[in-house]
Amino acid sequence: MKQNIKKISLAVTVILCALLFVTSSSSRKKTEAIKPLITEVPEVSPTLTIERHPYEYTKNVQFKLDSLLKRINKRNDFHGAILVAKDDKVVYQNEIGYADFRKKTPINEASAFQLASVSKQFTAAAIMLLREQGEISLSDSVNMYYPNFPFEGVTIENLLNHTAGLPKYFWVAEHEWQQKKAPTNSEMMTLLESSKVQRFFKPGRNFDYSNTNYIVLASIVEKVSGTSFSSFLRTNIFEPLQMRDSYVYSFENDSIKENQLEGYRLYRGWRHLKISSTINDAIVGDKNVYTTIEDLYKWTIGLNSEKLLSKESLGLMYSKGKTIYGREVPYGFGFRIDTKGEKSIYHNGKWNGFSTGLTRYLEDDLVVIVLEHTSYKDMKALNRKIKKIVSENFGA
Repeated sequence: MKQNIKKISLAVTVILCALLFVTSSSSRKKTEAIKPLITEVPEVSPTLTIERHPYEYTKNVQFKLDSLLKRINKRNDFHGAILVAKDDKVVYQNEIGYADFRKKTPINEASAFQLASVSKQFTAAAIMLLREQGEISLSDSVNMYYPNFPFEGVTIENLLNHTAGLPKYFWVAEHEWQQKKAPTNSEMMTLLESSKVQRFFKPGRNFDYSNTNYIVLASIVEKVSGTSFSSFLRTNIFEPLQMRDSYVYSFENDSIKENQLEGYRLYRGWRHLKISSTINDAIVGDKNVYTTIEDLYKWTIGLNSEKLLSKESLGLMYSKGKTIYGREVPYGFGFRIDTKGEKSIYHNGKWNGFSTGLTRYLEDDLVVIVLEHTSYKDMKALNRKIKKIVSENFGA
């Protein structure tokens, strides 16, 4: 009997030890399983360097373009900056004229220009980023995000390629806004809801270049992302592309930054007067991106090397839109498209003294950027002259 009890006691001891071992092992595994994973520290993005062609290839171009820049400064009151790149390398970069006429401060490479309508391509890129993240679809209607938007049936794609037929928000602000402080995007969206202004045509029937489209797009970016348009561009575009001197500025809502230029007009042929801000200057999305000449080139490099958006998204941005009748329109998403003449993807802008242009000549692999702030009026002719000089003198 005693012997049987000893055997049973020994067996129980063995079982208990085994159970303790299993429990301990299991517990250890669970503890190990909930330990935070050790991950590698993410690498800092390499500096986005701007490459330049050797002087021996560009010396003739530089001499000719320097002469052109001095000539237009004297004859056409040009005060701004030019950057030209070929085959993804800078051929020419220079600034001329004054940033501040009273202080006689010269423009330099840190001077930040208001891009005017060239800003629209940033708005379009923000929309495409949200699309790639699965947050929106091009076929979504504005009413999905703003249920009380009075112009039904307008899609995001209609807004992007200017086939929405929306009324001009400038007119609505100037005739119906009752407050002294200029309206923001959200206030303008509310004002449009209560306005009796009529649209020009039903969505998709025609092409009509519209600033209103792009303030609605910027408002959708804010609604979907839950952050300001300014913050969205800074986090998702400017910082990834190392555009350190780029930002969105809203009149009366943001402080003026160092090196931020103001727009001027020439008075009586000799005096430069600052152009005052208006009731439409707190709105963003159609304008009000500020940047330097080098930052805008970084944008071009980053966008076209697919550092920001996929090849598919770029293809959509660079393709002509269509009406519901199948008629092509000369606009993609944030870019004008010329497939007949010099085969270029471009956009120019004009606002409160700023004249801007960003052009990619596809067959020449040539980028021409012109930024100016004293109401320069001959952007197209200047682009042609620059293109001609480069084609005739590069490498010669």
